[in-house]
Formats: sequence, C-alpha cells, structure tokens
Amino acid sequence: MSHIHIPDGVLPWWLWLSGWLLALGLLAVASRMATGAGSRRAVPLIGAVSALVLVSMSSEIVPLAYHINLTVIAGVLLGPWLGAISAFIVVLVLALLGHGGATVVGLNTLVIATEMTLGWALVRGGLRLLGHKRVRPVAAISTVITLAITTTMLVGIVALAGTGATARETGALDAETLEFRNPFGDGVFTIGLLGDGHDHAGETEEEHAAHADDDHDEAGGLSVKRFAAVVYTLGPFGWVLEALVTAAILGYVARVRPSLVYGTPAAEYRVRYGDEHGGH
Repeated sequence: MSHIHIPDGVLPWWLWLSGWLLALGLLAVASRMATGAGSRRAVPLIGAVSALVLVSMSSEIVPLAYHINLTVIAGVLLGPWLGAISAFIVVLVLALLGHGGATVVGLNTLVIATEMTLGWALVRGGLRLLGHKRVRPVAAISTVITLAITTTMLVGIVALAGTGATARETGALDAETLEFRNPFGDGVFTIGLLGDGHDHAGETEEEHAAHADDDHDEAGGLSVKRFAAVVYTLGPFGWVLEALVTAAILGYVARVRPSLVYGTPAAEYRVRYGDEHGGH
C-alpha cells in the first residue's frame, strides 16, 4: 500500500529531488553503519530477503488493488541499516520493471526503509515487553501499526505533490462512492462501505456531475481528500492480511532460527540445530 506507483513527470521536481537526496544520505549512513564481518556474512540474507520483498510487491491482490509488502519481516531479519540498503535495491528494481518512475525511487526508498525500521523497532520492543512466546501477536500488531503510519506518510507525500499524483488503481472499490463492487460481476453485487455524503437518487444530471467534480480534478485524478478516503478504505483490509502473513512467517522463523528474530545470543534460548549460533 505504501509503495508509490507514480510515473515520471508527475511529482514536482523539488519533491522527488529531495527524496533522492535524503535517500542517498540514508544509504551513505547505512553503508557506514553496516560495515564489519557480521554484515558481510549477512549479504546472502540481504539478497534473499530483498528478492522475497520484490516478488511480493510485484504481485497484486486484484479485488483490493493491494500487494503484500513483507517489509516488517525484512526489517526484523535485517535490522534498520541493512534494511535501508535492501529497500533501495527493491524499489530500484521495481522502477526498472515499471512500478513507478525513476524519480520516485528516492521517496519510495524512504517510505520502505521507514516501514522496515518501524517494524523492527515495534517487534523487538513488543517482544521485550510481552516475552518471546508472543511472537505472532506482536508481529501482527506491529505490522498493522507500521502500515497505518507509512500509509499516512504516503498520503502526506501525495498531498505535497498535489492532485496530479492521486490517480491510482482501486480494484473493486468505486472511488467516487467508496462502495465495493463484485469485480467478477460488473457491479451485480455491491456492498456500500462508506457513503459519499450525497443522495444521488434525487439529483439531476447536472447536480450529480457537480458533486463528482468535487472528488476529481480536471485531469481525471482524485482529489487529495478523496484519495485519502480511498487509501484508508482499502488499507485496513491489506493491513490485516499482511499482519496474518507476517505473524505466520515470523512465528515459523522464530521457532527454527530464533537468533534472526530475537537478535540476542542464542544461549538465552533453547538452541536448535541449524541456528546460526547453534551447536551440533
């Protein structure tokens, strides 16, 4: 949800340039902080996690126009500094594949790196507070909080960019009425989730068009207000789905490779065969 699918030439130059400069500064700090033998040994893990995130972000859940990010998992496994490097790799490849232009790579790096860092901090903090047996609920709650925050970050970026950046695929959601329609039945099955505040049944064609203009700009995109309504309508469904996936994966990893999740010497936990700190 928080990955920005905006082509080149839409964002104002000062916004995307600022994103690139901040992202390059972040990468410089991350590269310096990630030096050492431990980081060199983590290179295969960076590649594997980046590939996993890349595949998930490239696969869309059509009715919701949402794709799983797996960024919280990446943050927990890599930590904030290696996570920032992984975020840049992922969004750069996505840009080469047409998921957003080259100008938004910097902003996307900041957003995805924020997701990874927040996920890492919330999961680690939650485990320290609630105990290591609560991996799954901690991971699920942390994912929802993280995605809610970064989705707000996305809306803020779009608000700075203006209405030209608000066009997006909404799947089965009607962006004008905020109603879910059956994507396989051409509107045969409809669930009204949020009303648009107008009773269109008693309106003339001119009145209906006037109300529609409030939700769309001249170029056919959404207004920033309507864009935010669409994002926050679709978002919670994706957040819950991703929370379940994240909880399942991190729960499994914590069971078979605990040091990847807990980030502390395995002597404090039951050592398992195959763990990077385990014995024979």
